[in-house]
Amino acid sequence: MITYSTKQKNKLIQVIKKYDKEFTVKDIYENTKHEIGLTTIYRLIDRLVSDGILSKVIGNNNTTYYQYLEKCSKENHFYLKCQKCGNLLHIDCDCIGQLRRHIIDDHKFIINKEHIIINGICNKCNSRGDNIC
Repeated sequence: MITYSTKQKNKLIQVIKKYDKEFTVKDIYENTKHEIGLTTIYRLIDRLVSDGILSKVIGNNNTTYYQYLEKCSKENHFYLKCQKCGNLLHIDCDCIGQLRRHIIDDHKFIINKEHIIINGICNKCNSRGDNIC
């Protein structure tokens, strides 16, 4: 598949990479100072989700949130996502390879290795006395 690089796509990616937490289309629209139309933002974000550059999550309030996924060429990587603050941590650990193998062998389930996201509560939020379970 041929992908094209446009000024709008490049600007959108620059803005997206600045977020270290989840964001909405409205956040992007405001952050680009309305230089990119909403229709174009939706189209480009859908493409970035399809390409594995963004994750897409529907929140409890039915709002769609996106988050930039750091590209990694390593085999044993995954993400830890804090349910309290929304922070997404990129982890490179050999243990995930063992877990992936177990899931494939014992449960006959193929995992998309680009998008392994484990939800929980980060150390910072947990140290504030938030309940883990």
